Formats: sequence, C-alpha cells, structure tokens
Amino acid sequence: MSKKEAKTNAMRILERMKIPYTHQEYDCPEFTDGSEVADRLGLGHGQVFKTLVTAGSDRNHYVFVIPVDEELDLKKCAKSVGVKSVQMIAVKELFPLTGYVRGGCTAVGMKKQFPVRIHESAKNETAIYVSAGRIGCQICLAQDDFCKASQAEYADLCLT
Repeated sequence: MSKKEAKTNAMRILERMKIPYTHQEYDCPEFTDGSEVADRLGLGHGQVFKTLVTAGSDRNHYVFVIPVDEELDLKKCAKSVGVKSVQMIAVKELFPLTGYVRGGCTAVGMKKQFPVRIHESAKNETAIYVSAGRIGCQICLAQDDFCKASQAEYADLCLT
C-alpha cells in the first residue's frame, strides 16, 4: 500500500471488529463537498453520507451522519439525543475534538466516543459510503455494520 493508500484508524477498527468493508480512493488534495465526492466516485448521492459534529445545550458533543445532499434539522437532531438544542461546532474545533479534518471526518474512531445518529434513510440503501478518516478516501459498508462500529442509532435528522 502506498502512503496515500495506507490504512486509516477507521479501517483498522473495522478490521479489528471483523466488519467487512471496501474502500475507494479519489484524487482530492483538499476539502471538497460530499456531493462532489459522490460524483467523482460515480455514486448516488443517497448512498454517500457526511459526518457533522455538534455541541449540545448540555455542553456535550453529538455526531450526525446524513446523506451528502441533505441538511441537518437541528431541532430533530436535538430531540434524537434528548437535549434542548444543538449547534454546529466551528471547523477549527473539529480536529482537536475528533482527530479528523473537515472532509475526512468519520464517526468511526474519533478521539472520544460521542453519541452518533445516522439518518434513517440509510436503511433504504444496500450499503453506505462514509469517509474513511482522511480526505480522498471513502469506505463502503453495510449500514448496520456502520452502526455497530460507531455505536450509532437511526433517527430522522434532516429537513423535509
């Protein structure tokens, strides 16, 4: 494996848990949005999920995983984790908090285990794609396996 193709922390965790996955590399030297990632990989936008990190009114952090073309409904997100409100964290807080950079953030293998919710539409896919933990690499796995690896629960999270 070349340096670019080296395993990420998320991949090592999946292997340790004996969770099958595949990965796809794509040329991307810096952040690009999830829709563009899906297009570069020739994937449907409903199959590719982005990972968003929030801070709750209770001062805890929460992670939400939604399709790349969707937008968080912050009220639904707060309700799903049982707090009054949540708000997106600043990009500068992402790496120190999670160990991942914008565009390479995944709910598998963060520095600390935060409550994770994945949008319920994932149940309609045969498999989902999420960041592998670095820009330019996506992992594909069964959605229930993703839930197992990230301790996620399904919830309605998006604006309708």
